[in-house]
Amino acid sequence: MASSKSPRSTPQLAALSVVFLLAIQFSFTTVHGDGGGVPDLHAKGLILVKVYCLIIFFFSTFGFGISPYFLRWNESFLLLGTQFAGGVFLGTSLMHFLSDSTSTFESLTTLGYPFSYMLACAGYLLTMLGDVVIGYVAEKSARAEGKTRPGGHGSDLDEEAKTEVMVDQNPLFLKTTSIGDTVLLILALCFHSVFEGIAVGIAPTKAEAWKNLWIISLHKVFAAMSMGIALLKMLPKNPFLLTATYSFAFAISSPVGVGIGIAIDATTQGARANWVYAISMGLACGVFVYVAINHLIAKGFKPQSPSYYDTPSFKFLAVFLGIAIIAIVMYWDTG
Repeated sequence: MASSKSPRSTPQLAALSVVFLLAIQFSFTTVHGDGGGVPDLHAKGLILVKVYCLIIFFFSTFGFGISPYFLRWNESFLLLGTQFAGGVFLGTSLMHFLSDSTSTFESLTTLGYPFSYMLACAGYLLTMLGDVVIGYVAEKSARAEGKTRPGGHGSDLDEEAKTEVMVDQNPLFLKTTSIGDTVLLILALCFHSVFEGIAVGIAPTKAEAWKNLWIISLHKVFAAMSMGIALLKMLPKNPFLLTATYSFAFAISSPVGVGIGIAIDATTQGARANWVYAISMGLACGVFVYVAINHLIAKGFKPQSPSYYDTPSFKFLAVFLGIAIIAIVMYWDTG
């Protein structure tokens, strides 16, 4: 429940507002930066921008992942920031990725089949399958760990294990019983991050790459901070080393996706590149919708202590602001 105390103004909430304004300004100043005409996917300048995005992805995510070891982040900042990122993701998936995929398919084929919507459903289901794998492995590990404890048999422990899996905002934070389980969890968690990186790697223009970078980084930064906070609370031994290891695994996933996208563009051109772009954007739409709804908006960041801002009204405003910013950016893009 939210606290009845009046809210306190914090530097981090002020910083969040500044980030929002800079994000809008950044989108406005870069979206028209490539000019008209057919984009050259092999242009050295475009590839260099994507390499910059790759580097920024890694260091920003890794840095914010280990930052809770050195800094104490305000939980209200993380709460509203995660909801805002959910709005940004939802708006981007429907107004940008789905729109681009649909228009590209319309220019490639005369068939009336809704290819982009079908691919969006496929991307949603693929990401959902990743979460199913995580839940299965986490629940199996929780059961196995429970059996090794004294008095670990019985339905009460089983129910407790199920509850842990269900309420934890990120299954990565659950302990696993083997290296194989841990690797599987990391791979499943990083699955959607790879697709997010591909959205940058296949961007046809510099402006598109920069725009996708800040949109995805917004989610990655808040996710990394939340992950770091939870890990520090759960890892009493060698917290920094283990937090850095998990943060590295989470940080490297999107750069891997960018690299895959660059490789795709390096081997395609013309109509073939348009097909790859349309398919990738359709899949990315489904991935973004799933992450926005199930990870950011529905679950989000759960404050450990009561927060004045932990109410549906403030969460709605944060999501609304994220969607509104994307709507403005898309209007500017098409204007």
